[in-house]
Amino acid sequence: MFNEAQLYSPVTTTTDGGVTVHLSDEHPGVHDPEYRARRNGIAAQALSYRDGGPLPRIAYTDEEEEVWRIVSAELARKHRKLASAEVLAGQERLGLPVDHIPQLDEVTAKLVPLSGFRYVPAAGLVPLRQFFGSFADRTFHSTQYIRHHSAPLYTPEPDAIHEIIGHANQLASPRFAAIYAEVGAAVARLETDAALKFLADVFWFSMEFGVVRERGEVRCYGAGLLSSYGEIEEFRDAELRPLNITEMGTAVYDITHYQPVLYCAKSISEIEDVVGGFFATMTDDVVARQRATAGLA
Repeated sequence: MFNEAQLYSPVTTTTDGGVTVHLSDEHPGVHDPEYRARRNGIAAQALSYRDGGPLPRIAYTDEEEEVWRIVSAELARKHRKLASAEVLAGQERLGLPVDHIPQLDEVTAKLVPLSGFRYVPAAGLVPLRQFFGSFADRTFHSTQYIRHHSAPLYTPEPDAIHEIIGHANQLASPRFAAIYAEVGAAVARLETDAALKFLADVFWFSMEFGVVRERGEVRCYGAGLLSSYGEIEEFRDAELRPLNITEMGTAVYDITHYQPVLYCAKSISEIEDVVGGFFATMTDDVVARQRATAGLA
């Protein structure tokens, strides 16, 4: 089952307004005081944002810009070989910069004409109901920090590379964006935590780690795969299963390792019909029946 708290470094605030991002002991930047201060400052800017106001702009350092350039070049090369045609077409339309980290207002300006989605800042973890529910308004909560420069091709948490190279390229497809919007509409109908978790798990195995068969090859469309330098090379070695909503919503899995089981669609149309169709009709009762089918209370 999906536990989103495992993905993000906790962020706390003090009564005097101080903001602290708590990196894990294994984080590449945990012993770098300059990086830790940087993360605190970026989180503070996100927390100060109010809806409808100007998006915070980050003065990225030369080291951070270099990380973006390195990862953009490496992922672009892998995408040409391993990403789905729908994603590649979205990338072409979106035209993200490769020489600098785009600000969230830049991403929004490029996305809105394509799918209506806009980006807003997140300091770290956004509660599931708020994160997924905002898709109904075509809003995506995005972190703005960049992984530590000592390990440009690795991050233990979602950073701007994941949020932008992964999700924005996906959201540049109106077909994928429509599925996101159905997710947001579904959240408004759900009352139970069990149903919300089921939604998050189906989303994980589709829009985060989904793969699709195209012209005899398995290619990825999930944002988690699109933004992972390592896992994008390994996903074809996973056990590939047909789309199965009950399994996707009740699977037990470890989010800190490469996924050993992935769900492979026959086409983008099947993703729309099966995954999008499920989100479009999802209710607490529907989830209860799915969980009962899986032998869960």
